[in-house]
Amino acid sequence: MGTDDRQITAGPLVVPEIVTVPAEVDLDNARDLGTALIGAFGPGVAVVIADMTATTFCDSSGLRFLLMANDIAAERGAELRLVIPSQSVLRAFRVTGVDQLLHISRSMVEALSDAPRAAGQQEQRQSADSPAGVDGARLATAGKDRARHGRSAH
Repeated sequence: MGTDDRQITAGPLVVPEIVTVPAEVDLDNARDLGTALIGAFGPGVAVVIADMTATTFCDSSGLRFLLMANDIAAERGAELRLVIPSQSVLRAFRVTGVDQLLHISRSMVEALSDAPRAAGQQEQRQSADSPAGVDGARLATAGKDRARHGRSAH
């Protein structure tokens, strides 16, 4: 048994903040969802999980606020994870390409078991067209990236 076999290592415990998402996310409540997610990224928070287990519908306004929260997470060196078991919700994410921009798990167990990514790893996971926030510069950049990759911005 070498000395390396007996070395003990420990990593920091990451306790995520969990935000429960309603059954339907639309224009009426998407802003509240965005506010709750962004508010969850307080000092020292490395991971926020949006628990969409009960969510059966999410429109474009919901997608917009999820992307915005993801951008803010990245700016703060944190990670947003979504738990989405619903096929209909996943379909909306796939059709719009949002599934390529966000960390999506099929279950809470899966979301909790993922180790937090370093900032560089998060960027590598995302496709070349990084998530667009709400400001014009990011939207313009995302549009250029989508055009370059042959995707519509709509």
